[in-house]
Amino acid sequence: MEILKIILSILLPPLGVFLQVGIGMHFWLNIVLTILGYFPGVIHAIWVIAKNK
Repeated sequence: MEILKIILSILLPPLGVFLQVGIGMHFWLNIVLTILGYFPGVIHAIWVIAKNK
């Protein structure tokens, strides 16, 4: 399941974060990072998924 979340995080970073932690601080932060730039959103999403195994 983790590999699926990482793939979804590359395609849609907020979706991967949502699947990992739900709607919370990390989700909204990821939306802001994705709006500001796609790659910061991807990096943050992968970090959240790896940290919350």
